Amino acid sequence: MQSVTQQNFNPNDLFDALIKRLQLNSDYALSKRLSLARHVVENIRRGRIPLAASLLLAIQQQTGISIDELRRLMGDRRAKFRLACQARGVSHAKKS
Repeated sequence: MQSVTQQNFNPNDLFDALIKRLQLNSDYALSKRLSLARHVVENIRRGRIPLAASLLLAIQQQTGISIDELRRLMGDRRAKFRLACQARGVSHAKKS
């Protein structure tokens, strides 16, 4: 069963929008612009690896596009987001 994140968010939409917005013509040009190995974009597009939050932050730093806008381009419509440990019900509160 896919997680909610995998069902609702599409990194392909994000990459396609970035290519258009940055006036690029290929995934190769996008990977160069983002300082990524070409296979990273390819593997994310094919669903082999997830689009990690750290990569989203790196994209923001390379492009100047806000994290909120990047999330919107990817299809994330939530007003707030939770950390993975919060989604699994893990508490960080100290036990006495």
